[in-house]
Amino acid sequence: MEKDLRGETFSVCPICLKCVPAERIRVGGAVFLRKRCESHGPVQSVIWRGHADFDAWIGGAEAAPNEKLHCTDCSGLCPDHLQKTCCVLLEVTKRCNLACRFCFADHARQEEPPFAQVQSWLRELADPGKTLVQLSGGEPTLRDDLPDIIAAAKEAGCRHVQLNTNGIRLSADRTYLRALSDAGLSFVFMQFDGTTDAIYESLRGKPLLGVKRQAIENCAAENLGVTLVPTLVPDVNMRNIGEILCFGISEAPAVRGVHFQPVSYFGRFPAMPADDMRVTLDELLFEIEQQTAGQIRAVNLLPSRCDHPLCGFHGDFMVARDGVLVPLSQRGKTGAGCCSGPTTAEQSRAFVARRWQRPPRSAGSAPCGDFGDMETFLRRIQSHGFTVTAMAFQDAGNLDVERLRRCSLHVFDNGRFVPFCAHYLSGWRA
Repeated sequence: MEKDLRGETFSVCPICLKCVPAERIRVGGAVFLRKRCESHGPVQSVIWRGHADFDAWIGGAEAAPNEKLHCTDCSGLCPDHLQKTCCVLLEVTKRCNLACRFCFADHARQEEPPFAQVQSWLRELADPGKTLVQLSGGEPTLRDDLPDIIAAAKEAGCRHVQLNTNGIRLSADRTYLRALSDAGLSFVFMQFDGTTDAIYESLRGKPLLGVKRQAIENCAAENLGVTLVPTLVPDVNMRNIGEILCFGISEAPAVRGVHFQPVSYFGRFPAMPADDMRVTLDELLFEIEQQTAGQIRAVNLLPSRCDHPLCGFHGDFMVARDGVLVPLSQRGKTGAGCCSGPTTAEQSRAFVARRWQRPPRSAGSAPCGDFGDMETFLRRIQSHGFTVTAMAFQDAGNLDVERLRRCSLHVFDNGRFVPFCAHYLSGWRA
């Protein structure tokens, strides 16, 4: 039987990480990435389960046939790279106060760069007036000088400073949090895996729901917007997606959105997963619509146009006064939104800042007038805008070089900008 080929690309052998040819093959409604290494044999990983039309979703995001690309060597952005930097991730520590089962980092060492080194990196990576820098780790809040680092980022010209955190210190130390805000922190990306302590005990090793709630409350008091970031793991929190969204919506405007991250098998978990251990984007779209009883529909979630469509999606909403989520984006029949062309890194940064950063208190309280008044409607969007987004990171099993060369999330590593999934790529055990 002739195979149903949905595209040719390149990937890596998950054992030796050698670049190898790969194909996207449709089997029934599902799509698999298939590849073969001369030394370690064939491997395939599911990348689409058939809950939506694969071809409509990816649109024209395809490499030319047999075009060999070179994005996997972690040496920086190669000449074939197609997208500028939207967000720069900078690791400011390798220390952490959790030992999570799933983490893209696998830090065996505990060294921490001195402040002067971090300050130098910030000056080097900043494009004044434009850069969105994500301060990450490890757990960045273990650094007592993090307010100084944030101030240094603003001084270097970074327009937006995002903190990636588990929220533990933010929940316990209001003085520290206020110092972060005063230094110029723009918004908080907070690990939030579910609405029960059992989920945190499974993924993070301890009950943390109360900690997360307190961190959100404390950030709201400092007018810092929080985006909730669940790592989705089958048999752990996939049935909690609707509750996570309902919680986030109920906490608006303190919570500005939910950013789902389907589990990837690299870093601390570099083992070969079965296909039922993976979460595909179309599966996530299906679960969101089902678990919210259609309050959030799959058509309101658009494929990424800044990165490759298989890398993620985004949906733009407003929380109305009755708590109902009003969609502001919708896909057309082709699978894309009304603006279906590629999105620039600059446009993506603007979207992130507009939706994730809370407006200044001087902007006044949320309007309570009739939404028939355009000014009232626009002010409500500013104060109660809400995003539903996802980013599906790649591991050694499903890495697609065509996706990698469209990456706009770049890790700054010793003077180089490296695509996120290439930077953290780790081989599996044979």
